[in-house]
Amino acid sequence: MSVDAVQDALAAEHAAVWTYGLVSAFIQQQAADVATGATAHRARRDATERWLRDRGAAPRPPAAAYLPPEPVDSAASAIAALITAETDACVAWRGVLERTDEAALRQAALDALTVSAVRATRWRKVAGVTPTSIAFPGAGVG
Repeated sequence: MSVDAVQDALAAEHAAVWTYGLVSAFIQQQAADVATGATAHRARRDATERWLRDRGAAPRPPAAAYLPPEPVDSAASAIAALITAETDACVAWRGVLERTDEAALRQAALDALTVSAVRATRWRKVAGVTPTSIAFPGAGVG
């Protein structure tokens, strides 16, 4: 059902917003990119909550905190956390694409998937991770 998939995407957006807030203390050189990513995920979160409310569903609230893949204590670990957050967003939005035929929702999910994939690629490039781009973002590989 698309509402469940959208709730999963909302959870990924909540986690991304939290992660961008966490890492902002550790990334100085790309502070503008961190701020841009945080703003984009807040906007996507808000739009996703509106979509759910418009369909009579109660948006799930964010968790009190999220567990990054490793402790964030440096710029490198902060960037790794951002790569994970963006990758998780790709997976969630791909899940929406796979579970709906609604044209407007498919377009929103594709846009979200694309933007997160591009952002993940940029963070992989900053981190020196290869490959920098993933052939099928959100497919669970990479």
